[in-house]
Amino acid sequence: MSTATTTKDVDDLVLEAPKAEDLAALLVRKQRPPRPSALSASLTFGWRAMLKIKHVPEQLFDVTAFPIMMVLMYTYLFGGALAGSVSAYIQFLLPGILTMSVVMITMYTGVAVNTDITKGVFDRFRTLPIWRPSPMVGYLLGDVVRYVLASAVMLAVGMIIGYRPHGGPLGVVLGVALLMVFSFAFSWVWTMFGLLLRTEKSVMGVSMMVIFPLTFLSNVFVDPKTMPGWLQAFVNNSPVTHVATAVRELMAGNWPAADIAWSLGWAALLVLVFGSVTMRLYNRK
Repeated sequence: MSTATTTKDVDDLVLEAPKAEDLAALLVRKQRPPRPSALSASLTFGWRAMLKIKHVPEQLFDVTAFPIMMVLMYTYLFGGALAGSVSAYIQFLLPGILTMSVVMITMYTGVAVNTDITKGVFDRFRTLPIWRPSPMVGYLLGDVVRYVLASAVMLAVGMIIGYRPHGGPLGVVLGVALLMVFSFAFSWVWTMFGLLLRTEKSVMGVSMMVIFPLTFLSNVFVDPKTMPGWLQAFVNNSPVTHVATAVRELMAGNWPAADIAWSLGWAALLVLVFGSVTMRLYNRK
């Protein structure tokens, strides 16, 4: 009795099962959800970058402990020798070391991109009906949050040991904003390396080889006038020098129009060149 009833119920279920044609018609009639805009897709991937930090908080080491170490080490190491006192040197050094530290942190973007490619995550991203550059832009937007955190940490430490921005809160905000724009653009260099090189160690090695001469051969630590003439020619035209000068002057309450223009011009050039190369590699890889 029970067996017969069960068999009958199964037969009824089989007979009541929808046909493939009915399912196809239902799917065709059903309205598709709207395709996400470029902004919403980029913000979603930016939030993904934030969630990675939430689950691996050790990633915040480079935007907390590293900036504090940089400020304290260079201030107390060079302050007495170059300016006669720590309080005098910190006024010149902090905007420069802020620029240097944030620019150096940008290289971790390429490492993160390379890691996701190795794991096959980007193969899935490329199949989604989204704006194609949104995963890359999302990475960079997420990293901008890290850059802001590093800037806040360094400014707080600088204020504790004697830094006083004469431009007030507005000058500080403008200086940090300009630095964020340049850092966002500069990060495209490392996304290119993240796609071009095969391992994250290779990305880190090449990044160090590029970024150390670029940041140290600048006006971050000393005035270029003390350098040999041939070195001044390189330092005075370095993008890091233009950004550091603009940030320094904005925080001091001045308006360095030429250096701001150079900084924004460098940022536009970096996005145009390395952003284009990055997307070409991303579409082909």
